[in-house]
Formats: sequence, structure tokens, C-alpha cells
Amino acid sequence: MKLHITRNQAKGLLGNVKFELNSKVELTDEEEKLIKKYNTNQETLFVGKVNILGIELNVRITIDNLVKGHTFKCSNIAEIVRYEAIVRDSCGTFKNYLEVMKDFGGEDVFEY
Repeated sequence: MKLHITRNQAKGLLGNVKFELNSKVELTDEEEKLIKKYNTNQETLFVGKVNILGIELNVRITIDNLVKGHTFKCSNIAEIVRYEAIVRDSCGTFKNYLEVMKDFGGEDVFEY
């Protein structure tokens, strides 16, 4: 899996700067087959709140969001940085899902 992130900025209507983060995951053929096999497109990887212009919005990132691509826009660079961290963490969770799906079955032994 590869995560592609593009950061853009543009001037808003009032001359202020707007920020945009585009994210999309590129999968291998094997990873695509695992998602289809286990029907995990709508699996939620992150649920939480993101503050945009002082308004808290509920955010839900699914496997489908990452695979099809997702755009986040706001006027605060700190929120773009925070959202990028959320996307990257979601990809880590996604990678764990893929590892479990790939090796599903059998037994794992964990020593503590």
C-alpha cells in the first residue's frame, strides 16, 4: 500500500488563504483482492472530531475513503497538519487490517 498526499492552497473569496489536503491509497493487486474477499470497503478506520473554523465536525475515515481518495479543506494550517496525521494513522490501521486478512486462520501465540 502506498499513501499519496497532495497539499494545495488557494486564495479564498476574501483574500485569505485556503488549504486543501488530498489523500489516496494505492493498493497492490493482492491487497485489492483481500478487501473484496472480506468485503471490508466500509470498515471504519477513524471516527472523531476535527475543528474547522471553530466548528467541530464529525469525521469518519473508511477503507473506501482512502482507496477512492478524499479531500479535506479548511483555512487553518494547523487543522491540515492534524488531518494529515489522522489520515496517516488510519493508513497504519488499514495496514494492520490487511495483515490480519492476509494471514487469517490458524493460531498466533503471544508471549508477555
